[in-house]
Amino acid sequence: MPVKFKVIERGQPGVAGGGEKKFYANPVSSGEITLAGLTKAIEKISTVSGADIRAVLYALVDVAVDSLSNGTIVRLGEMGSLRVSLKSEGREKAEQVNASVVKSANVVFTPGARIKEMLVGLKYVKE
Repeated sequence: MPVKFKVIERGQPGVAGGGEKKFYANPVSSGEITLAGLTKAIEKISTVSGADIRAVLYALVDVAVDSLSNGTIVRLGEMGSLRVSLKSEGREKAEQVNASVVKSANVVFTPGARIKEMLVGLKYVKE
C-alpha cells in the first residue's frame, strides 16, 4: 500500500515573512498503532499470550527510559536504535560549556537495515 501525501507550502526557515515559498510533499498518516494494537498483532503471529507480550512491551519502555536517561544507546536489533541528542547554546571557549548551556534534549531514532530497505522501496500517491 502506498504512502499518501499532501502538498503544503513552506517558507524559508529563519527569513522574516518566510522569504521565498515553495511547495513540498508532506506525508499523511493513515492512523496509528498503540501498544495494545501491537500486542494483538504480535499475538496473532506467535504462540505467546497477549498478557506476556504486553508485559514485555511495557518492560521494554521502562528499560529504554532508564537506559536513555543514563546516556546509554538503546539498540533494538533490526528495528534500529534510540539515543539522546542535546540542543545547547554555543560558547567561545570549551571551559564555558557546562550544564546550564543545555536547553533541551530529544530522542533520536536511527532505523535499522530492514526499515531502511522498506523506506527505499516505498511507493507514494498524492491525496
